[in-house]
Amino acid sequence: MSEPTLKKQFEIRVQVASPVLIGQDSISGRRQLIPILSGTLTGAPDGCFPELTGTVLPGGVDSQVIRPDGKCELSARYGVRLTGGKWDGASFYIENNGFRTVPAEYVQTVLAGGFVDPSLYYFCTVPQFEVYDRRLEWLKQRLFVCSATRLPDAVILGYYTVE
Repeated sequence: MSEPTLKKQFEIRVQVASPVLIGQDSISGRRQLIPILSGTLTGAPDGCFPELTGTVLPGGVDSQVIRPDGKCELSARYGVRLTGGKWDGASFYIENNGFRTVPAEYVQTVLAGGFVDPSLYYFCTVPQFEVYDRRLEWLKQRLFVCSATRLPDAVILGYYTVE
């Protein structure tokens, strides 16, 4: 039996607005909603479909709770419409659940709504796809994981299949 490997299929760069603070306490942590404004999808050069291109549709949201220990549990939901070539006009929906952790010395920074250098934290998610076009069924026939990077105004997500 061979060991599984990861193969990058595409990358999504999502533009986000400032977090909307819902509430915060010492028991549950910091609950916030981050509006997803737009974004782009680009196929990976070595992926199954390197020609994939598309846009992230407005109206999505990243719902987060940052626990008192600094662990951020998140659920992002948004739509993508593909553009160009044989995929033009096809769309799908992503529900992307995961978490981000920071070293202990940065817990107070994230609880205050601050940002931490992406090289210092762990940020991974597991996406699920809803497809509305038979050409996209392959998204539902593979196990995907994401490696993510949070920037002040964007999130960069690398979507990988487990092979």
